[in-house]
Amino acid sequence: MKKQIIRGLAALSIMTFASVSQGFAEYTGSNPLLQTELLPYGAIPFDRLTPELYEQAVKEAIALQNQNIAAIVNQRSVPTFENTIVALDRSGDELSRAMLALSNVEHAVGDPAMMQVMTNVTPLLSEHEASVLLNDGLWQRIRQVYEHRAELESQLTPEDLRLLDETYKSFALNGAALEGTDREKYRRLKSELSDLNVKFSQNVTNGMADPERRLWVTADKLEGVPEGIMQAARQEAKAALEAEGKADDESLYLFTVYAPSYGPFLKYVKDRDLREKMYHLYSTRNTSGDYNNIPVLIDIANVRREIANLMGKDNFAQYQLQHTMAETPENVYAMLHELRDAYTEPMKAEVAEIQEFARQTEGPDFVLRPWDYSYWSDKLKSARYSFNDEDMKPYFEINNTIKGVFGLATKLYGYTFKENKNIPGYHPDVKVYDVYGPDKKLLGILYTDFFYRSGKAPGAWMTEYQTEVKDDEGNRTIPLISIVCNFSKPVGDQAVLLTPYEVETFLHEFGHALHGLSAQAKYASLSGTNVYHDFVELFSQFNENYLTEQEYLDGFARHYKTGKKMPKELLDRFIKSSQFGAAYNCMRQLNFGFLDMAYHTADKPFRAGDDIEAFEVAAIAPVQIFEPEPGCIISPAFGHIFSGGYAAGYYGYKWSEELDADAFAAFKEAGNIFDKKTAARFRKMLESGGTVDPMTLYLEFRGKKPTVDALLKRDGITPASK
Repeated sequence: MKKQIIRGLAALSIMTFASVSQGFAEYTGSNPLLQTELLPYGAIPFDRLTPELYEQAVKEAIALQNQNIAAIVNQRSVPTFENTIVALDRSGDELSRAMLALSNVEHAVGDPAMMQVMTNVTPLLSEHEASVLLNDGLWQRIRQVYEHRAELESQLTPEDLRLLDETYKSFALNGAALEGTDREKYRRLKSELSDLNVKFSQNVTNGMADPERRLWVTADKLEGVPEGIMQAARQEAKAALEAEGKADDESLYLFTVYAPSYGPFLKYVKDRDLREKMYHLYSTRNTSGDYNNIPVLIDIANVRREIANLMGKDNFAQYQLQHTMAETPENVYAMLHELRDAYTEPMKAEVAEIQEFARQTEGPDFVLRPWDYSYWSDKLKSARYSFNDEDMKPYFEINNTIKGVFGLATKLYGYTFKENKNIPGYHPDVKVYDVYGPDKKLLGILYTDFFYRSGKAPGAWMTEYQTEVKDDEGNRTIPLISIVCNFSKPVGDQAVLLTPYEVETFLHEFGHALHGLSAQAKYASLSGTNVYHDFVELFSQFNENYLTEQEYLDGFARHYKTGKKMPKELLDRFIKSSQFGAAYNCMRQLNFGFLDMAYHTADKPFRAGDDIEAFEVAAIAPVQIFEPEPGCIISPAFGHIFSGGYAAGYYGYKWSEELDADAFAAFKEAGNIFDKKTAARFRKMLESGGTVDPMTLYLEFRGKKPTVDALLKRDGITPASK
């Protein structure tokens, strides 16, 4: 999983934080999760919570929101923007609080008890969501206000009108306009889909932790593996043997399918047979056994199709893309094909060159396979540029890197960060920071959870526990934002050194965090990261551009032993080596995008027993890199589209890459990567959230529509001078 964002359940985005409207029931119980006054700024009292309290909080919050929805529906007043649209936006703060905390902790901790809580509350939440979205009395009030929109234009602000439009569309797209038996069918399908999403996600998590997905290796097989990777594998072996009640054996090293272990194994282990074995362990996850996701994904795809058909669409992609920048499957495919056409030949040239390089060692008949790419591309980069990721790690000591990543927000926007040891985290690894704006006022609270733990969901993500909003007097609710990563844990007194990819991941998630922290919206459903999904990645991917800028790196990237700055020639080699793999990386992302769209534009339902492997091979054929490897498929572990909210939306990463490259080009054109005027315009987009149409926001920032040109230049596909 490359990157992941958890923002709670998407369909509940219209029911998030804000002050409780007059006449609404307020929480008066004793559950600490729902008591916002226990800690400053409404911070979550994680140190007082148990799995049982999370479950209780969700149930109590559902009941409370039901009371508040009833208050809206049963009032005698004529429906107005204030008593219906605003009241709805402000109706479910407790439920959002409970679910956002539960969903993140369940992913980050991997506690079976928390997984069970999620399993227990999911059907309750699905039923509640349906009861709100399909509440005919509520829908009729929303519809009546919307039908008088023209009369309200002179009375409401643009943000008010945006909330009205988005609320109406959200309900209409979620079945409110359906009638009779169609409503009940929609309710049933949504409940079924929610359960399936949770099952898929938990199967992926449990499948990663399966002891059969590990590889025990002795030191003689690890020639050339960096010392830090060796130490982490030795620690992993020691912990596993201890957990199994066995004596430690210092000759054994343990590698797993988790990212901090799997990636370095394929990159550095010389033994091709071991690399192939590890690749198969990773690429056959969730294809059989107790955690087989193939039947689950078939059911998910079919339920989504049924929902789309019920809503008058031919397929789920048509239905899902209505509320995006892309708008239609045709526009998505146009973008995917444009990138495919631009990157295919450079990718083929890259792979051919790597294979030819490997043949100098392996012989003339050697054929590059997927488990060879990382190893031999790294060798070629080392030979050509005298570079591999390990060369940069000494300059990315984690504490300096944290200061440097935070410092990007200081240089661009004037934000400052101060650790707050009085606010608890949900795990000892979690650190909490107060974030201050350029006016020295508190902007938000940031939770960080950087290190890999057994059971922790793979990948990295940003979430929020409390969304920024303003009440009628302009008082701002402080946002509570969290970023979670899976960096290698410290081993003894050894310094934690990050790879360039890990720093890129950190910058990415920090960009999402800044989106939430910077929010200046009146309404929760329009605040922060509550934007179209193919716009949200702009702000994370934009940050990644700074990883290749010497001026930025000079501020923090210093050798952890000597204190010297990163040499320019090392950075130049990194940029050239990164461009070398750019075409391959793009095509790999297009693999995911084409596969996602294939599932969600399929012209007929899937059947139990369908050959999903054959379907996947056909779907990614237009962007195929290697000959298919029997039994190795992406789909059963593709959490982004089957449980992570990116269904018919994975294209958004590449869509946003075009945006972020074009946006960063604006700073380059200004002659300063920290240009204050350009940063101020970019910050306005951060602050605006979903209060303005994204293309309108972007045009205001850039003065023109984005093109693919800057991306092609950045990746070295076209000359920088062109």
